[in-house]
Amino acid sequence: MSAVAPRDNTGSPGDYVREVAFTQMDRHDPALLEELLGVVREVAEQGAFTLGHHVEAFEQEFAAYSESEFAIGVSSGTEALTLSLRALGIGTGDEVILPANSFIATAEAVSAAGATPRLVDVDADSHLITAEAIQAAIGPKVRCVIPVHLYGATVDMDPILTLASEAGISVLEDACQAHGARYKGRRVGTLGDAGCFSFYPAKNLGAWGDGGAVVTGTPELAAQVRLLRAHGEGPRYHHQVVGVTGRLDALQAAILRRKLTRLDGWNADRRRIGEALRHGLDGAVDPVRLPFAEADHVYHLFVVRCADRDGLREHLQSRGVASAIHYPVPIHRTGAYEALGLGAGSLPVSERLAGEICSLPIFPGMNSGELAHVLDSVASWEGGFAGSAEPAQDQAHSPR
Repeated sequence: MSAVAPRDNTGSPGDYVREVAFTQMDRHDPALLEELLGVVREVAEQGAFTLGHHVEAFEQEFAAYSESEFAIGVSSGTEALTLSLRALGIGTGDEVILPANSFIATAEAVSAAGATPRLVDVDADSHLITAEAIQAAIGPKVRCVIPVHLYGATVDMDPILTLASEAGISVLEDACQAHGARYKGRRVGTLGDAGCFSFYPAKNLGAWGDGGAVVTGTPELAAQVRLLRAHGEGPRYHHQVVGVTGRLDALQAAILRRKLTRLDGWNADRRRIGEALRHGLDGAVDPVRLPFAEADHVYHLFVVRCADRDGLREHLQSRGVASAIHYPVPIHRTGAYEALGLGAGSLPVSERLAGEICSLPIFPGMNSGELAHVLDSVASWEGGFAGSAEPAQDQAHSPR
């Protein structure tokens, strides 16, 4: 099967592509690379590395992009979640509901705030948390729920917002993989009390290191996150609360400002490629199940399911196609959260997904030859290959 005429990695016709990377970083775009190197020089010459103009400008621009009143730059997506929970007054003795099928940082932030993660299972088709799962988990200690817009797909938020309002609990959106996605016309991250983003280099909007942001429409919440991210200081050397060193670096902010102007274009390309992959794979190989498609999706990842996931990955590797697993161990089965007492079989959908999910290559600028080679490689797999190959991953994981 070849849905698109093969082309080489430069896009010129004729030569068949033999390798497809899992993702591509800024170094693969010479014009962008030169522009960003110029930004680095600008910040270095100014000597303004901590907060200041670049951070303030990025916060204003990201708030406008997110269609939110406030954006606060912080040091990572994990810190965005942690500081937001603290700003919401959530801590020791409280419980926070979140999906077991997520990167562990979602739970780590809850632990760092002093609260206890209350992990729930996810929907088998969307791989996302649902209002039904949340409702079943609400108890007297639950103070907040964290819906995770995983892979770039949007959680069905309206029933969750209604449920949370009726229960009197906060809603903190983990939008670390969903920059620019919309839910019923509104940007994700603006639907609950606050939204959290990661700018890890491989994200749809990635920095040249760690970075994150909190968006919110609540002035008091924004002010508290700003206070907490810089030692609880305000004014200088007057520390109002115990805070952290959680600021967004000015260098990262300056880089993100330039890349933010390209984000919608990159997302449009991801959507185009994601739909091409979906169309090309639909019905082509029975054992490979495609991701849920009804909600908006900015395709941070293109995740399929396969009962013989390791066999599929070994076959893809033999054809020069990189792949990854997001994530091979659900949060409740990690050693870090063994004390929660959620044994094997307790959250069966998340556990089954962990053994079947496979992330295929997707990135802006992916050309027709690369796309065709991914489609051909999946279609040529007949299943039943034994193996547990773990190909090298270049920025393939998605830290917060």
